[in-house]
Amino acid sequence: MRVSLNTALAEPAIVPRLSARNLSRLPPGVARPQFAPSALSTGIVHLGCGAFHRAHQALATQHAIGADGDRRWGIAAIAMSSPDVVTALRAQDNLYTTLLHDGGRTRAEVVGTITEAVHAPTDPVGVARRIADPRVRVVTLTVTTDGYCVSPVTGRLDAGCDRVVADLRRRARPGTAIGMLVAGLAEVRRRGGIPPAVISCDNMTANGRQLRSAVMDFAALHDDRLAAWIGRNVRFPCSVVDRIVQPGSATDAAVARNWLGGIDDRAPVSAESFLTWTIEDFDGERPRWEAAGARFVGDVTDHEKAKLRLLNGTHLLLAYLGASAGHATIAQAAADPALAALARQFMLCEQAPTLALSGAELHRTVDDLLRRFRNPAIRHDMTRVGRNGSDKLRPRVVAAMSDNIAVRRPTPAAILTIAAWIRWFEAPCADGAVMRPDDPRAEELAGLAAEADPHRRAELFLRRADIFGAIPDRDRVARAVGDAVTELSRDSVTDVVRRRLLPEFEGSAG
Repeated sequence: MRVSLNTALAEPAIVPRLSARNLSRLPPGVARPQFAPSALSTGIVHLGCGAFHRAHQALATQHAIGADGDRRWGIAAIAMSSPDVVTALRAQDNLYTTLLHDGGRTRAEVVGTITEAVHAPTDPVGVARRIADPRVRVVTLTVTTDGYCVSPVTGRLDAGCDRVVADLRRRARPGTAIGMLVAGLAEVRRRGGIPPAVISCDNMTANGRQLRSAVMDFAALHDDRLAAWIGRNVRFPCSVVDRIVQPGSATDAAVARNWLGGIDDRAPVSAESFLTWTIEDFDGERPRWEAAGARFVGDVTDHEKAKLRLLNGTHLLLAYLGASAGHATIAQAAADPALAALARQFMLCEQAPTLALSGAELHRTVDDLLRRFRNPAIRHDMTRVGRNGSDKLRPRVVAAMSDNIAVRRPTPAAILTIAAWIRWFEAPCADGAVMRPDDPRAEELAGLAAEADPHRRAELFLRRADIFGAIPDRDRVARAVGDAVTELSRDSVTDVVRRRLLPEFEGSAG
């Protein structure tokens, strides 16, 4: 067989990259912006350009713009550390694909609301100047709990935190979200401008109030008058966000390329189709997010508590116990009959009595959550869900447990969740482990976990007021946690869980 020289030396085909020029080439089944992305001006600065923001707030903003045509709401998306997503977005005109998975079906939508992708450490403009731009009316944040530099004991800014100390030394180029906000608001004040509303989208109790307190505390460290001005003039509405999003992967890139008809996307995001966003109403200009499904309410407290305790608390239960059982993802754990039954019992019998939900709404929410947890298309790995547990356990599990203990209501699932979390620090890197240590207190907690006696070990952990607060009847709780640690060390997770199921949940698959 003879092969021509031209064939032998042919260059590999060049795969086209997602870009504004290629939007018109997308297959008809792919949703796309109902506006020209280049026509948007920047009216929002977002701190934390991760997968969640791009699958939630940025997509919701696209639908808001599409509903009313108001093109003032482009987003300057700020990556706080890694430049990878910024590099990928800039190479494709800041466009990317969201892949929404539900019941075995996938929908694809190209998002065009990001006007600028910014790497904060190397940004020549500076995040503070971007926040102070008179066109910017809203600043949003998804920087995780750790990004607020708040002490878990006092609930106020940790002024001794290394990152805060560093920011105070380099006020012109702060590295924390709090420092960036203060520097930007200081510039607004200097110019006599109108400050933007600042909306936390992180999973924290009273996130807007915690953010306001941290910003004012930081400002007061070098200018009491600035802190007072912020207190009088800047709105920090609380908000509650809900959508399960997974990090980008090679699989997502392949799925996106297939949907886009062979066009390459280096920054796709995968999420479930479910989305909610509840925001405390505030005065001032903003996108019409309600057209995208957001709700504006007078007080988000009940919504926040329900979401933290039902969804996020149950996520931790499935992560720590599921990892102990060898499950690699939340979907696998939620498909385990024993764990699913315990998750339902936990939500209905331990978390729900502490919430203001009607019976019908409660059962509908629990059914929906278990269905969402089982979604096999969302690979929510255990380390990602379980990380920073020393910060997450208190608002998501321990607070409701303490409420229940105060009225003598049993808390077997919460006790078991805490025990499974403690065991994570005993041998977190054992061969075959599906959850790796990722916690700001990992080193010191590993020291506590070295205590040989399980009851003494539980007591040492529960003494940590910075993690557990003031638990009623702590000695009795420590004994129960110690018993659970012993059982988890000796028996299968399934057997340990089955012993704690109430009769009406036995034999249930959740």
